[in-house]
Amino acid sequence: MATLNRRQFVQASAAAGGALATGLASPALAQSGPIKIGWLPALTGASSSTGIGIGRGVAFGVAELNAAGGIGGRKLELIIRDTQSDPTKAVNAASELTRSEKVAVLYGPGNSGEALACSAVIARSRTPQLNPCFVDELMDVEKYPLAFRAAPSNQQVGAAANRYVLDILKIKEAAVISDTTGYGTASAKAFVPMLAAAGGTVVYQGAIDANQPDLLPDMMRMRSAGARAIMPWSVNPGLLARILNVRAAMNWDVPVVGQTTLGSGQTRALLDRPENWEKVYQTNFRSCCFGENGALPQRTADFVGRLKAAKVETGDTLLWWVAAGYDVAGLVAAAIRSGAETAEQIAAHWNAGKPHAGVYGNYVWTPQDHNGYPDNDVVMSQANSFQDGVFKLAPGYAA
Repeated sequence: MATLNRRQFVQASAAAGGALATGLASPALAQSGPIKIGWLPALTGASSSTGIGIGRGVAFGVAELNAAGGIGGRKLELIIRDTQSDPTKAVNAASELTRSEKVAVLYGPGNSGEALACSAVIARSRTPQLNPCFVDELMDVEKYPLAFRAAPSNQQVGAAANRYVLDILKIKEAAVISDTTGYGTASAKAFVPMLAAAGGTVVYQGAIDANQPDLLPDMMRMRSAGARAIMPWSVNPGLLARILNVRAAMNWDVPVVGQTTLGSGQTRALLDRPENWEKVYQTNFRSCCFGENGALPQRTADFVGRLKAAKVETGDTLLWWVAAGYDVAGLVAAAIRSGAETAEQIAAHWNAGKPHAGVYGNYVWTPQDHNGYPDNDVVMSQANSFQDGVFKLAPGYAA
């Protein structure tokens, strides 16, 4: 199996691009030929770190299934369009994949701002959708009955971060900052009232453009406001690294607690010094963290072994991104193997209310609730414990 490094993945995905086409989505799967999975990542632009990491997992999962003979002898075909971190391009790409390519299932978009822009377009096409994004509004069984979240919601992510700051670090005064993307603004909107309701005090709230080069004025205002913790919500590794670098330059010894990208290899690569990763705690997941015995869960350890054998790079990304993408191929395969031939039958298979086992998580969806990720699997981890995309639980968390 070929190596899937960052450069090769971006180049291969860019080559898969095509022109927008029109037409109605097919209500049933074709009975012959490949089974098409559409994937809408940002492979370039400000939000690309997530798309590249998840994409490695999707590609590996499809390749692994195809190497084992496919599904009933039929191969899976992964059709990728780079959204370029642009909601408008994401909408056009979603329309192409659902209407022209007539994919059986659409995965993505890979970040929430683009997903918010695409939800109605995908729903109108009657295409089953698996979504890796956190923003709460993306799941609505009345408006989007074929959309399923294969990740936690912002309510789950925010609860884990707030608990760590308030109950474990024993800090009440926090600065909550976001970038200006759809994800950033929606996250701040959700997390600020959650923090206040849990007994915290938001002494500073602000939105920062991800490309803003000088963060010192913003950071000075946070410190002047009395913040004792910084809680950033952005998927942009450049912005997150600048926050950590400026914190160090200010000699401001406060913890940073927030989004999973705080711990990514891309963020680490942009730090002025390795020490700037100290006291940084990011959302993570039990399936992709070392346990108290220093080992990964057995299912995850087996997965990592297969990734290494296939030379899939994990040292510059997050393992949970790769695992989340990998699970998508299995979720699609299980639905097709069950005999599902229409979008509604695929949804009915996922809606059964029983666990769908994956590496990243065991997903349980019902017709009333398409948020399928287990609450207890959302944890906080320690950024500077990074090892090939895996982390230790944050200090004090296990207790």
